[in-house]
Amino acid sequence: MAFDPSVLLPDDLLARFRERAAMHDRENTFPDDDLAELKASGYLAILVPRELGGAGLGLAEASVLQQRLASAAPATALAVNMHLVWTGVAKVLGDRGVDGLRFVQEGAVAGEVFAFGISEAGNDLVLFGSDTVAEPLADGGYAFTGTKIFTSLAPVWTQLGLHGLDTTSPDGPKLVYAFVPRTDAVVTRDDWDTLGMRGTQSRTTELHGAVAPADRVVRRVDPGPNPDPIVFGIFSTFELLLASVYTGIARRALDVAVETVGRRRSKKSGRAYGQDPDIRWRVADMALAYDALPPQVEGLCRDVDALVDHGPRWFSLLSGVKHRAVTTAKAVVDDAVLVCGGSAYFASAELSRLYRDVLAGLFHPSDPESAHATVASAWLGPLEP
Repeated sequence: MAFDPSVLLPDDLLARFRERAAMHDRENTFPDDDLAELKASGYLAILVPRELGGAGLGLAEASVLQQRLASAAPATALAVNMHLVWTGVAKVLGDRGVDGLRFVQEGAVAGEVFAFGISEAGNDLVLFGSDTVAEPLADGGYAFTGTKIFTSLAPVWTQLGLHGLDTTSPDGPKLVYAFVPRTDAVVTRDDWDTLGMRGTQSRTTELHGAVAPADRVVRRVDPGPNPDPIVFGIFSTFELLLASVYTGIARRALDVAVETVGRRRSKKSGRAYGQDPDIRWRVADMALAYDALPPQVEGLCRDVDALVDHGPRWFSLLSGVKHRAVTTAKAVVDDAVLVCGGSAYFASAELSRLYRDVLAGLFHPSDPESAHATVASAWLGPLEP
C-alpha cells in the first residue's frame, strides 16, 4: 500500500496548525497545542520500529511528512525536526547494527521529547569539536559544562542530546555524545526574539555540571573528521530533515502564489493575474525550481534507509541537498512575494512570515561556506598545506 501522509497529518490538523502559526510568530510563543496534537497522533515516534511501538517509517516517509508539516507551520516542523533527528540517528545506527540508542526509541514512544544540543557559538567544527567540557565521573557518567545555542524545543524537552570534549581521561581527548535530563544544572535563557522561526523557541542552554548517567553516554570518539556511525547518523538525518522543512516552505510559497494570482484580477485587462504572461513565467520559474527538490531529498533519504554506500561522497551529497533546498526555497519565496504584490508586505500576511522563516535555513549547518568547501574537497581534493 502506498504511503499516505494525510493519514498522520490530515488537512484539518494542518489547517489548525497554520492558523496558530501566525499567533505564535506574532506573540513569540511555543506551539504547545501543535506538539500536544502531534504527540497524541504518534508523530514523535514515526521513525521508531513497529516492534517498539512506533510507526516504523523510514527517512523517506518522514521527509514527506515534514515537508507537509512545514507547509502549514514551519516553526513547528523545525522544532519537531530536532526530536526526529535523534530518533532518526537511533534508526540509522540500529539499521547498521549499533543498538546504543534504543532508549531514545523507547523514550519517544513513552512521550519523551528529545532536543538537539550540538551548536555552540563560534564553533565552526560542529560535530568535529566542542567547547563544552565533558568531565568523566567515577560511575561512568559525565558532567557537562558549557553553553549550547539554538536549542529548539527549549520550553518542553525532557532529554537533551549533546556532545562535549573530555580532555582528562587517559585516552583523551575524546568527544563524548550523551543525553542529560532537564535538572537544576540546566539553565534555559529566555533569549529567543528573532526575525523568523519564532515558534521554535530555540533558546540558549547553559550547562552547569549537567550529568549524563553512564547508560546515557552513547559514544566516545576522536575529535575531528571521524567515520564513527554516530557522526554519519547525525549528519545524514540532520541535513535531510532540514532540507525537508525548507522544501515544504517552498511548496507553500508556490501554492500561495498560485492561489493569489488566480483570485486577483487586473483593472487594466479585467482578467485574472494568472493570465498575465509575465506572472505566468515567474510562477513557472518557481515551479521549475521547486519540482527538483522533492526527488533529490527522497533519493538520498532512500539511500540512507537502504544502507547505500556513497563512501566519501556522502558528506558532499548531504550538505549539497540541504544547501540547495534552502537557497531554492528562499528564491521561491522571494518570487512569491513579487507575484502576490503589496499585500505580501504586510506583517499579517502568510508570505511575510514565510519570507522571514526561510532565512533561518542560512544559519543551519551546513552553511553556504561549509557546503561549498565540502563539495570542493569532494571534487578537487583537499586544500594543499
